[in-house]
Amino acid sequence: MDQIQIGKFLAKLRKEQGLTQEQLGEKIGVTNKTVSRWETGVYLPPADAMLALGELFNVSVNEILSGKRLTDAEYKKAAEENLTQAIKVSIFSSKDKIEFFKKKWLKEHIAIMLFIGICIMVVLVVGIIIKNIILVSITPMLILVAHAWRNNTMMAYVEHHVYDETGN
Repeated sequence: MDQIQIGKFLAKLRKEQGLTQEQLGEKIGVTNKTVSRWETGVYLPPADAMLALGELFNVSVNEILSGKRLTDAEYKKAAEENLTQAIKVSIFSSKDKIEFFKKKWLKEHIAIMLFIGICIMVVLVVGIIIKNIILVSITPMLILVAHAWRNNTMMAYVEHHVYDETGN
């Protein structure tokens, strides 16, 4: 993807419609400075803006990313190249997303985990104080159960957010 070429293509499409940068910005909800930055290749429009631009100019996102109108023969090849390039420059890899959502889950569930940990410690201390071997001996099992719960619920949360791509 050549940002300069994409920018020139967007400027050409805008001019074909007889729009100023300000008018285009108003139509898709951005400022004229943002449109100028796209057209000069400073940065690319975000995905939602590309969809709006495609609708407005009656071109595909693939054509926008190619920086030109495409024939049917060029379309498939350009689509594959654009997709490959988008994946390569993606901000987050799957590994990054997994780590992000693990940390997010831990932050959201820290109170529950602390409560469970305190409960397990109370069982251990009470078992020691009253010299009850059963309470003392079940503590490692409680730790294993708590760890299994934490791991299963965290991974279900991570998988939902990473692979369902909800991002919420």
